[in-house]
Amino acid sequence: MSRKDWPLFEVFIRGQHGLNHRHVGSLHAPDAKTALLYARDVYTRRNEGVSIWVVKSSDITASSPEDQGPFFDPSNTKIYRHPTFFDIPEEAGPM
Repeated sequence: MSRKDWPLFEVFIRGQHGLNHRHVGSLHAPDAKTALLYARDVYTRRNEGVSIWVVKSSDITASSPEDQGPFFDPSNTKIYRHPTFFDIPEEAGPM
């Protein structure tokens, strides 16, 4: 596989003072292990990261701006999301 065929990876870093990983950029690498090493070298040069995630861009599924309507409506308008909507069988016992 030549360099131009390497997959694109998205890089997420968790900082020393945070609990969440945040997207910091993208890079091309031949595999996930190498992408992790490249991400370390490129995105944590000042020792600001304590954890790195790399994810193939092709493995990410995201919503689109057209999904703003019903996709993001508050759950209180969707009764099927509440446990009171379902009957609990007696054999399941108390919950």
